[in-house]
Amino acid sequence: MTTTAPASPRPSPLPVPAPPPPGRPAPPPAVEARGLRKTYAHVEAVRGVDLSVRPGEIYGFLGPNGAGKSTTIGMLCTLVEPSGGTATVAGHDVVRERDETRRQIGLVFQESTLDSQLTVERNLRFHGRMYGMPRSALAPRVDHVLELVGLVDRRRSKVKELSGGMRRRVEIARGLLHAPRVLFLDEPTVGLDPQTRRHLWDCIRELRRTEGVTVFMTTHYLDEAEVCDRIAIMDKGVVVALGTPAELKARTGADVVRFTTPDARAAVAALRTRFGLSAHAEALGAVVVRVPDGAAFLPRLACGLGVPVRSMEVSRPTLDDVFLSWTGHPGEEPPDEGGARTERAAWAARARGSR
Repeated sequence: MTTTAPASPRPSPLPVPAPPPPGRPAPPPAVEARGLRKTYAHVEAVRGVDLSVRPGEIYGFLGPNGAGKSTTIGMLCTLVEPSGGTATVAGHDVVRERDETRRQIGLVFQESTLDSQLTVERNLRFHGRMYGMPRSALAPRVDHVLELVGLVDRRRSKVKELSGGMRRRVEIARGLLHAPRVLFLDEPTVGLDPQTRRHLWDCIRELRRTEGVTVFMTTHYLDEAEVCDRIAIMDKGVVVALGTPAELKARTGADVVRFTTPDARAAVAALRTRFGLSAHAEALGAVVVRVPDGAAFLPRLACGLGVPVRSMEVSRPTLDDVFLSWTGHPGEEPPDEGGARTERAAWAARARGSR
């Protein structure tokens, strides 16, 4: 008999934007890229990415570190200059209309860029002045975004006195202060506990309802990606899959068989030689293999593997399985290959200095 650890709470699904009335043309994309490329020396980090994000959409952008995901976001946010192709955000070319693009986007980095010595309110007011917001509009807008993220009572608290979850909410409030049309969230809930993650997603749900903002987000928590309207999976510099969470799982097709064994390496080899199946080993002696009919395969597995099996279970594909099938990497956060976090930290410093 197997037991499964309780899953972390999932955010509730967000409402999908309504389609345009019959006969009315669809609005232009909030984010669009065509043949977007970026080359560093002899490394082609992004190799011709095409994207089209609808206004008001929650768009998930997934991929292992080193896939080119962070570089793509850097180009869309005007922090990295493309080597080729085109991209527009809120209708503005990210190269030719860089300043106007920046006025239309909010950007929340994984690494905090708040001034920890200032209060919440002073951080927001400083941001507003950097964006040229008139004083008459700034005060009520600060009140509004603090109410959205549930931090009105902490406006006079120094950032260093806040919990990690509260700091993330301040980052989101700051990203929304100048009323952007597109909000980029780079792993917004990394390192937060499940309850705080849920609270943060409640904030994002409220933002879409009240602000109509388009959200372009990355995450390594694939349960969070379930709330996205559509998901793009990137690997090795290109987008390899695109669709709703349900479409991507249906496309994966096969059942997922997970079993535990004292010798996972031998079990993977036996599945290949005896059954002609490709499998991969996970932590604690677990092995995962995809087959068309998992229930029918279990007796064959138990009798013909030639390696002791301690437990077995069958499930329908999850987004983790989708991620693995397209990239060859598990869905949990991989090592920091290629210095992606270092690059994001450099972007954050560059963004602070160029506003």
